[in-house]
Amino acid sequence: MAFGPPAMGYDRAITVFSPDGKLYQVEYAAENVRKGWTTIGIKLNECGVILAEKKRVTQLVDLSSIEKIFLIDTHVGASFAGLAADGRVLIDYARRQAFTHRFIYDEPADVEMLVRAVCDIKQLYTQHAGVRPFGVSLIFLGVDRKGVNLFKTETNGYYFSYLAMAMGAGEQQVMEFLEKNYGSDLRLKDLVTLGLRALRAASESPLTPEGVELGYITIQEKEFKKLSVSELAQHIVEAGVNK
Repeated sequence: MAFGPPAMGYDRAITVFSPDGKLYQVEYAAENVRKGWTTIGIKLNECGVILAEKKRVTQLVDLSSIEKIFLIDTHVGASFAGLAADGRVLIDYARRQAFTHRFIYDEPADVEMLVRAVCDIKQLYTQHAGVRPFGVSLIFLGVDRKGVNLFKTETNGYYFSYLAMAMGAGEQQVMEFLEKNYGSDLRLKDLVTLGLRALRAASESPLTPEGVELGYITIQEKEFKKLSVSELAQHIVEAGVNK
């Protein structure tokens, strides 16, 4: 009888660690995130933005029907990179958590509480047989009593707070751009321009209003909003990323 190499089979079950202490299924899920559409989050003390690219999968797809940035509650927005179906399920779960908290306590939920609730579900799916990890990472941007918050959830159920971050296929190029150009003295308009230029650095073609989504929030208004196509078009021209 022929036997395979010692490591063979460790990636077939989520409940089995490999000899070097890894869960390969979780790493495979993270690889799926790295192949997703580029998504960016940037924050300052007074405001924050989320940008996400939208690609035309086929020539006949209607880009306006694709949504990449979602309203979780009035004070929180989110986006994802990876498996869109997994992202949709977790977005809906975060919404239910936010609405339940508002209904019970008559106040908006803290951003980190929502992030932790989503990560609890993601972690559960790394330890039960018969399931697979969620192949998606999410960005949460919102304002609560702690100020402006920007979080990214990992496929293993962990999360980090960031000043600026990116995920998806263009993560490396975007992060290199942000590390060189991010500054704490920027304003909201500067932050939008920075995000668009960072996204252009990872894009093979000029940006178009139909191929980008952008959401923002300020600590004064405490309301997450998305730019319209016409507003995006103006910012894209001003940022010089349409060529």
